[in-house]
Amino acid sequence: MPPSAQPVAADERIELIDALRGFALAGVLLANLRDFSLYVFLDDAARAALPAPAAQRWLEMLLSATVDAKAMTVFALLFGVGFALQLERASRHDDAGLRARRRYAWRLLLLLGFGLLHAALWYGDILRYYAVFGLLLLPLAGWRPRTLAWLGVFVALAATALMQPFMKPWSAQFASAEQANAAALAALSSPQWPTMLAGNAEHDLWVHATAWSLPFFTLGRLLLGMAIGRAGLLQDPQAHLRRWIVLLAWTLPIGALLCVYFLLRDYGGLGLELFGLRGDAARMLSRLLRNTLYLSLGLAYMAGFVLLFQRPGARRWLIWLAPVGRMALSNYLAQTALGLAIFYGIGLGVGPRYGLWAVLAAFVAIFAAQIGFSRWWLRHYRYGPLEWLWRCLTYRRWLPLRPCPADEPDADAAKA
Repeated sequence: MPPSAQPVAADERIELIDALRGFALAGVLLANLRDFSLYVFLDDAARAALPAPAAQRWLEMLLSATVDAKAMTVFALLFGVGFALQLERASRHDDAGLRARRRYAWRLLLLLGFGLLHAALWYGDILRYYAVFGLLLLPLAGWRPRTLAWLGVFVALAATALMQPFMKPWSAQFASAEQANAAALAALSSPQWPTMLAGNAEHDLWVHATAWSLPFFTLGRLLLGMAIGRAGLLQDPQAHLRRWIVLLAWTLPIGALLCVYFLLRDYGGLGLELFGLRGDAARMLSRLLRNTLYLSLGLAYMAGFVLLFQRPGARRWLIWLAPVGRMALSNYLAQTALGLAIFYGIGLGVGPRYGLWAVLAAFVAIFAAQIGFSRWWLRHYRYGPLEWLWRCLTYRRWLPLRPCPADEPDADAAKA
């Protein structure tokens, strides 16, 4: 088998990327637990009836400000980075080009299969988007980082704002959010598997029919991630330290100011009107600013993490996240399995009765367990369980799961 047809060895991995992916997975879990807990389907009256409603509202505002769309931004950026790194690795060997692209296309089709199975249980699956857009990005693999970055910024920020007036009639033909949420809450609270699966499928179709901006959200970030990967910003952060500092200096203030504005608008009753604009013009500008908020803070999180990782004191703590990120597929799907087992009617049926307090408790318990399990697993095995299966299917042969004695890492190395 040619060298580039081999899976990535442990010593070829980049600890910073795995730790950053673990950090993103923590945010993704915290965001998704509100869906798993069915809290997102409650109307205002039901939320007011939750324990300590005022504190619940403050928690909701805090999560909206710090987590919503920002963790998923980092997660999507890292998928784009990984895409660029894998193709770059293939290009170092003789079989670069068509053979490498075919192999990666097959890998993405397998990811699409994982995503479709995942979506059958939970409507919020994102793997399908990564797989489909990963295939569409293959022809762009040779583009310059600057070109990819500008295209990614345009798609992530401006594309949906420009389409906003044209998509309003499209969204209006589907059930209202109130109707869809009520139906989903009833179905997903049911202890009957057929009812849950049918309700999930129905809500999945509604989400993907009405959340028309999600493809642009994902594609723009994958393009930006490709640009970051091709520019080598994460492979050798010390060589690009000034770029990371400049990125943080621009994105954090912009994101923070927009975060305050949208908190006032979404929770403080501030009107939609902006700079004297009304109607479609105001909605287009609002969409553009919200997109800018999500992307700015996501990039600020990434830049801040990279800079902290360069400090030995912070690195000693952040490196604990690397095993979680190294097993990203296994941990992402396990988060869904645990979330559904705790909150859905087919599991323990906790549901939304405790609101965001249960979300926070579940987050601490699940993510702490994932940190411990990931570290234990990778002391004994080369890959996470689903990562190993994915690799076996990709290379169409059984790969060794246990490391050779000479390859075993030190207990405290936590190689990512």
